[in-house]
Amino acid sequence: MLAVLRSSWALLLGILLLMIGNGLQGTLLGVRGNIEGFDPALLSYVISAYFIGFLGGSKMAPGLIRRVGHVRVFAAMASMISAAFILYAAAPNLIAWAFLRLMVGFCFSCVYVVAESWLNDASDNEHRGQALSLYVIVQMLGIVTAQGILSLGDPAGYGLFVLISVLVSISFAPILLSVSPAPVYQATKGMTLRELFNVSPLGFVGSFAIGAAFSALFGMSSVYGTEVGFTLDQIAIFVASIYVGGMILQYPIGWMSDRMDRRLLIVGVTATACAACLGAIAVGDSFYIGLGMAFLIGGMVNPLYSLLIAHANDYLDHEDMAAAAAGLVFVGGVGAIGGPVIVGQMMSILGAWAFYLYVLITMGSVSLYGIWRMTRRAATPVDETASYAAVSPRSSYVVVDMAQEYAVEQIVAEEEMAPEQGEIGTL
Repeated sequence: MLAVLRSSWALLLGILLLMIGNGLQGTLLGVRGNIEGFDPALLSYVISAYFIGFLGGSKMAPGLIRRVGHVRVFAAMASMISAAFILYAAAPNLIAWAFLRLMVGFCFSCVYVVAESWLNDASDNEHRGQALSLYVIVQMLGIVTAQGILSLGDPAGYGLFVLISVLVSISFAPILLSVSPAPVYQATKGMTLRELFNVSPLGFVGSFAIGAAFSALFGMSSVYGTEVGFTLDQIAIFVASIYVGGMILQYPIGWMSDRMDRRLLIVGVTATACAACLGAIAVGDSFYIGLGMAFLIGGMVNPLYSLLIAHANDYLDHEDMAAAAAGLVFVGGVGAIGGPVIVGQMMSILGAWAFYLYVLITMGSVSLYGIWRMTRRAATPVDETASYAAVSPRSSYVVVDMAQEYAVEQIVAEEEMAPEQGEIGTL
């Protein structure tokens, strides 16, 4: 891992600054929206606009890169993000924010594609798994750090919006100055959604649900905090706990994933998330107990994305893994669009506690469907399963492709070692 850090530290630093800016944006808008008196149900449409833009950017980024190249796409999109962050404070109304969120989501999607392409290009086969792990850690650290910055300024003013604009602007330097030449763009072979569902029904349904749940956690957790009366510092700690849980529990869940029936683990993880949601609903607006529940929910929801991809890989040929992963990314993106809107409407009708009820419903549906799927198809033997690779739900399809390359490399390595082990055993 130190070798990856030495070779890619500048690139990872730039990504860290991008994640701080993006992580603070989501929390800041939830808090500022409450200050402006926006109804949570209407603010949820603003939050959702980011995911519409993000999904659109993931589809259009390849064409933009082919047309003008990685460097120009990165510079143009990052500049637009920087400008949009300042305009949030200059035009505090729902229509303007929805348009800006749409633009920011689109631009961040393109920026992630470029930055992750460079990270992939800088990683050789030996260190690809370590690069993926570092990337997930950097993403989580960026979002957690962003919550600590929230209390340094006044959400009602311009300062914090200017700060996130500056952070994104500064992120250009280490990324653009540390990578040369630009990587070669490679298109991924497609797979229809019907084919994807037939290959892995649980992966398909689970990806849709995890997209819906994650977008609500990512976009509406600060709105929940304002609705129950948390202070600014408490909101920052509450949101951070969701991602700290994801960062800490990602790897124990990954370790278990390679040693048991993944469907059983998916059911267990989602059921644990449901139990945490019930606990959070039961204690109401108690901050400290709610903090523990948020940690557990984040710790269960964040690793599910990687777990579902690994489960789908268990039923795929090597050459189809990248196409299936791209399909799961798209399905998750579609689910993410509706998440904030639905939870916003539920909170408006039922109260703030509906935030947890929504996550309970989405995770409960995956748990029940996973139990049913276990009765429809035999489990893949543990020694024949694909390797688990940590991937964040915030990543673009590039990192998912990178994870698939790593999984294939691990499978090939195990297949090459099998005959040698057999020969040794016959001596």
